Amino acid sequence: MPVTYEQAGVSVEAGYEAVRRMKAYAEATFDGNVLQSLGSFGGMYSLGEQVLVSGTDGVGTKLKAAFALDRHDTVGIDCVAMCANDVVCHGAKPLFFLDYIATGKLVPETAASIVKGVADGCLQAGCALIGGETAEMPGFYPAGEYDLAGFCVGIVDKAKLIDNSRVRAGDTILALASSGVHSNGFSLVRKLIPMEKTKLEEYSAELGKTLGEALLAPTMIYVKPILSLIDAVEVHSIAHITGGGFIENIPRSIPKGLTAKIEKSAVRVPPVFRLLQRLGELDEAHMFNTFNMGVGMTVTLPQAQAEKTIAHLGANGVEAYVIGEVVCGDEGIILC
Repeated sequence: MPVTYEQAGVSVEAGYEAVRRMKAYAEATFDGNVLQSLGSFGGMYSLGEQVLVSGTDGVGTKLKAAFALDRHDTVGIDCVAMCANDVVCHGAKPLFFLDYIATGKLVPETAASIVKGVADGCLQAGCALIGGETAEMPGFYPAGEYDLAGFCVGIVDKAKLIDNSRVRAGDTILALASSGVHSNGFSLVRKLIPMEKTKLEEYSAELGKTLGEALLAPTMIYVKPILSLIDAVEVHSIAHITGGGFIENIPRSIPKGLTAKIEKSAVRVPPVFRLLQRLGELDEAHMFNTFNMGVGMTVTLPQAQAEKTIAHLGANGVEAYVIGEVVCGDEGIILC
């Protein structure tokens, strides 16, 4: 029988409901400098002519693969990516990052390896790692395990702030290729592939690498290519494809009254997703509502600037291509 994300223990609908319930409490704290409510990719706080954009996230259960393989030097990149990629969706340059490591027993070598990854991610994002917190909580975490989360703050001129207000019918939607599963959907991945050393060290001819190498591939950090792109073309909106996949994230970059029409056949799906789909007997709807499917970000912009954008991103090390367009409608997203 097909295995769904909910059967793996994650309810997307419960997540939506939790945000709905939290929203009123958060909004009760807002002052006149808060620019948007919950639901955008980053929290925005105005400083007059400039805006601070912040984001926070963790690595999630991808950490189970790191535990199994005793490899801890890349998950920090994932942590930075999950925060910095959200911040740059609004055109903000990340300024600084703080991390939080919680564990039952602190192993200095492991902690140093984790922070090395965080520092590598910060270098890729162009931000400073200015501090953090390491919490040792005996009896709270199983031996050899930890949690890792982070917090990023960026800045952008208010006149250059990117939301979805400039999106128009006829705009082109470009995909920016991901490096793999990134750091989302791993509760379902773990349901399909045991997070055991012997299993993860198996070589897969389909993937051209071991399962562990494919799953632990760090999340791509798009910050520098995106900031360069914003100076070169007219970017209308950006979406970071994380938990909830296409279904949840792309509509956040499209205003009401318009719809993202995505051609599924145009999406260049890496082999790892086909493997997961086959193992779980998953239909396309579940795949596109759980994973990034090889698309780490989308950029929406005038059709006339699509070719220039693809060339610019390619020159900056990011594969980009057309996957759809903006049309009139209220569906949020159409996968056809």
